[in-house]
Amino acid sequence: MNRIIYSILISAFAGLILGPVIIPILKVLKFGQNIREDGPRSHLKKSGTPTMGGILIILTIILSTIIVNGKFDSIYAIAMITTLGYGLIGLLDDSIGIIKKRSLGLRPYQKIISQFIFAVILAYYAYNNPLIGSKLLVPFTGNYIDLGMWYMPFTVFVIIGTTNSVNLTDGLDGLASSVTMVVLLFFVFVCLSLNKDELAVLAAAGAGGCLGFLRYNSYPAQVFMGDTGSLALGGLIAALSVLTGLTLYLPIAGIIYVVEALSVILQVASYKLTGKRIFKMS
Repeated sequence: MNRIIYSILISAFAGLILGPVIIPILKVLKFGQNIREDGPRSHLKKSGTPTMGGILIILTIILSTIIVNGKFDSIYAIAMITTLGYGLIGLLDDSIGIIKKRSLGLRPYQKIISQFIFAVILAYYAYNNPLIGSKLLVPFTGNYIDLGMWYMPFTVFVIIGTTNSVNLTDGLDGLASSVTMVVLLFFVFVCLSLNKDELAVLAAAGAGGCLGFLRYNSYPAQVFMGDTGSLALGGLIAALSVLTGLTLYLPIAGIIYVVEALSVILQVASYKLTGKRIFKMS
């Protein structure tokens, strides 16, 4: 448990210390958020607020786990590869959006293909790992369901869905970071109970990183995490759920993500069918 506390504290304090260094750099580089003009007027005043702040979270996670983790096994490595891989996708997305001065960076097909690649890598690793395999724990029953040949496509779908749901949650100041912090704390205790200590330290580092980032992301936000942060955190949560066999618990632990995803689906469906939006912004 001491390692967990150290991991949270190191990443949180690292975020507090690095924030005043990284945020001004983002401002100097003019890495400001481009806001959709068809959204609420209250959102327009956020235009120009530095984005790509997720770099801060990623750095604190790396720093904390390097200091606290005594060893780095394959299960930790694949979790970090997934986290950093999705963070890289987000970084490219944010960078292109800033350079081309538009609210969207990568084209949808580019994001899906790149996300699919990392999802397949994670799913393939889990499926072929004898300690994980194709069995999933059914919530509140203590029973497992074996998906067999359907494990790979199901898991890939869940990974991509999870990362994008976390991404969609990053719409209000402090929302994604606070919700994700709680979800990661859930996985800290799960990983400890399963004796997956390296994953527990990684989840704790993520929670601490979110806590430190909240200092600068809570209303009124001084910086946004951007897709760099939201996709990285989504990748981390997806990796933790897959590597612990608790994929079916995600809709429960991440209920806010589910609500956000459903709101977007309803918004798109309503606009396609009626030409009207249900919400001003989703």
